[in-house]
Amino acid sequence: MATHVGRREFIVTLRGLAAVRSRVFLFCVAVVLSQVFLSFACAQQMDKVPSVGVLLTSPLTSSHYQAFRQGLRDLGYIEGQNIAVVAKSGEGDPSRLPDFARELVRLNVKVILAGGDQGLRAAKEATDAIPIIVAAYDPIDSLVVSIARPGGKATGLTCISSELAGKRLQLLKELLSSLTRVAILYNPEDRNKPWEYKQTQEAADKLKLTLRAYEARSSIEIDEAFTRIVDDHAQALIIFSDGLTTAHQKKLADLALANKLPAMFGFREFTEMGGLVSYGSSNTAMWRRAAYYVDKILMGSSPGDLPVEQPTRFELVVNLKTAKTLGLEIPPNVLARADEALE
Repeated sequence: MATHVGRREFIVTLRGLAAVRSRVFLFCVAVVLSQVFLSFACAQQMDKVPSVGVLLTSPLTSSHYQAFRQGLRDLGYIEGQNIAVVAKSGEGDPSRLPDFARELVRLNVKVILAGGDQGLRAAKEATDAIPIIVAAYDPIDSLVVSIARPGGKATGLTCISSELAGKRLQLLKELLSSLTRVAILYNPEDRNKPWEYKQTQEAADKLKLTLRAYEARSSIEIDEAFTRIVDDHAQALIIFSDGLTTAHQKKLADLALANKLPAMFGFREFTEMGGLVSYGSSNTAMWRRAAYYVDKILMGSSPGDLPVEQPTRFELVVNLKTAKTLGLEIPPNVLARADEALE
C-alpha cells in the first residue's frame, strides 16, 4: 500500500515538474517575442521619423546629454513624434562604444552623434556611410581636411582643450605659489593626450615645475592612480579631459577632495561637482549646440560642407567651498579673473 501511494506521489511530482517546465518555456517564448516586437516597433518608429544615434561614455542622466535633448526641443523636435533618439552609454566605460556603434549602424540611423575621441573612433570604424557629428573633440586635425570645409562624412565641435594645457598649469601655479610637483592624470586610450602632455611639459619647464604622469583606463584604475599620486606626495593635480574622466567627474572631484589635492579640470561641470578649479569651454554648451548640426544633416546638408565649430569663450571657474575645505585662499588676482566663483 505504501508503495502504491509512493508511486502515485511520484507521478504527481513528475506532472508538476512538467507543468513548471511548460510555464518556464512559455515565459521564455514570451520574453523572446516581446524583444522581437520591441525591436520591430523601434524599427517601424525609426522608419516613420528621422533617427539619431548617440554614443557617449557618460550616463544618460549626464548634463551634456540632457543639454543635447534640450537643443533638439529648442529646434522643434519632439522625441517619439518627429524624431527618434537611440542613445547608447558606456556608463563610464569607453571600451563598450565600438559595439554600440555597430548596433547603431545595424539600426540604420540617419546620423550619429559621438562624444570625444573614443566615440568618434568607434563611429568611424563602424561606418563610412552614415554622417557623424562629434562633440567636444580635441584636436580636430585627424577628422577634417580643413576647419572651414571638413569634407567627408564627419564634422562637429571642438573644445581645443589641449591648446589650453599650458594656461591651466600657469593658473594652478598662481593658485599655489609654493607649487613644485604636479601630477597629471590621463587616459592613454585617447590618442590626443600625448600631445596635451607635451604642451603641459613645455609650460612646466618654463615655470620650473616637475610633472609626473599617471594613467587610468577605467574607474578601478582611477582609484589605483590616486593611491600612487598620494604616495608620491604630489602637491596638485591636473586631469586631462576625455570620455572616461568626464564620465567620472564626480568621482574625481571627491577623490581629490578626500586626499587634499587641489585639482584642475577642463570643463566647468567638474568644479560644479566639487573640484577646485576648471578652465575651458562648456561641455554642456557644446552638446546643446550639437543639436544644430544634427538638424542640418537631417535637413539634407552634407557634413563635409558644415564648418567645424570652435569655442569662442573659455571659462575660469573656482569652487570657493572646496578651496576653504582644502585650506586655500584664492589669490585676489585669480579671483578677479574668474568668470564664476562657486560658493
